[in-house]
Amino acid sequence: MSIITTPDDADEAVADLYASEIAELGYVPSHTRMMAVNPEAFRAFQQLVRTIVAQLGVRRYELATLAAADAIGSQSCRYAHARKSLNLFDEEQLERILRDYHDARLSEAEMALMDFAAKLSRDSASMTDADSLRLRDVGFTDREIVDIALAASVRNYFSRALHALAVEVDIPPGLSPSIQDALAPR
Repeated sequence: MSIITTPDDADEAVADLYASEIAELGYVPSHTRMMAVNPEAFRAFQQLVRTIVAQLGVRRYELATLAAADAIGSQSCRYAHARKSLNLFDEEQLERILRDYHDARLSEAEMALMDFAAKLSRDSASMTDADSLRLRDVGFTDREIVDIALAASVRNYFSRALHALAVEVDIPPGLSPSIQDALAPR
């Protein structure tokens, strides 16, 4: 539990953030309450994500996010993005992705994307041109390679801030027991 006092919705910028989350998710997650302490920074983060997604696409963004969040142990982001990914994958495939994406009937390009995002998140200093070349070899353009790196990096930024601030992990509504089991810490 964090020592940071999260704001109520008396401030207009905070009320707007909370209303957006309620409209999209049906509730206000703990991470939004925490980041509402600095609503301008949170909105800038959201805009950066929208900019990356606009080019990379939602499916690829979510795959990079799930791989990055798993690699750094971000339960908050794994739960939140598993829920978002239910719009992209059927439950059986999502469960497979969460347990071992190499055994999830993903394309070679999608697995390479997730490998790249996971490696960036575990040990970015060890990355070389060979990592980017692998993405190019499976068909990604230079712009897409940059956007994959940005997607994984933005997840690292946000997840690490949540870790640093001891943000409570929410279990979003709508996740089946099998998906929750696949998300359990390993």
